[in-house]
Amino acid sequence: MQINRLFEIVYILLDKKAVTAKELASHLEVSTRTIYRDIETLSSSGIPVYMTKGKGGGVSLLPNFVLNKTILTESEKADILSSLKAVKSVNFGETDTAINKLSSLFGESNSDWIEIDFSTWSNAEKEKESFNNIKNAILHMQIISFSYASGKGENTQRKVEPLKLCYKGSSWYLYGYCTSKCDYRFFKLRRMKNICILEETFNRKPPKHIFNNKNTFKEEFINLKLKLSSKMAFRVYDEFEIYTKLEDGSFIAEIAFPKGEWLFYYISSFGEHCELLEPVEEREKVKEKLELMLTRYSK
Repeated sequence: MQINRLFEIVYILLDKKAVTAKELASHLEVSTRTIYRDIETLSSSGIPVYMTKGKGGGVSLLPNFVLNKTILTESEKADILSSLKAVKSVNFGETDTAINKLSSLFGESNSDWIEIDFSTWSNAEKEKESFNNIKNAILHMQIISFSYASGKGENTQRKVEPLKLCYKGSSWYLYGYCTSKCDYRFFKLRRMKNICILEETFNRKPPKHIFNNKNTFKEEFINLKLKLSSKMAFRVYDEFEIYTKLEDGSFIAEIAFPKGEWLFYYISSFGEHCELLEPVEEREKVKEKLELMLTRYSK
């Protein structure tokens, strides 16, 4: 279509100082006469395109021209480019072409104020492969199968209608409809193995918002009250919103945490620098586990 060709010509001219009509015709697979007509159309539409003859001549745009005749403000342009760069930083998608094109069209809006890297310290290539396979299955609405290791150590085979890739709490998840459980589920990418895209398709639509409430993962939360030593100050500042600093430099901190085995592992991650104060029943459970561990080291 002509409109697509005109857009491509403008992009090429933004990217290069001058291009001959012959080069444009070859790139767009049309005749030079068609290129001349396109140049005339662009010129009459207000695009400052012109032609020069002789060596080094060709089709050009006036210097410093950008497509400012747009509904986007400068702030919105910067937000778009910054968002694309954030997606690129995941290292799971190819966005360089889109970034380069939009940067040229927007006149290099200031979008270098943020830098993010979601990739893991290990198995980055494996996670990238899983991410791209799942992304393709979502876009083509194809069912996937995989083996999955649950938090309880159980390995199961799953068939899932993949709906969304989600990033939450430093981990990537797949949100989809599990055909074996007949319900929506979250699956941690790192626990998904032998991912296979099937020929079967689905027409289920993904929800617009998943993380719109505190208890997204349908877990029961309990309020913990902890006493943490001054050596854990960095974690208090990073992980807690409610805390009080005591005169000796230690902290009393509160946090809502999922009930279950992970609670003990979380408490243990502070080592000897943490004491669980409340709830009392959870404090007793932690005490029992610590005593059991001590007996194993006393043998």
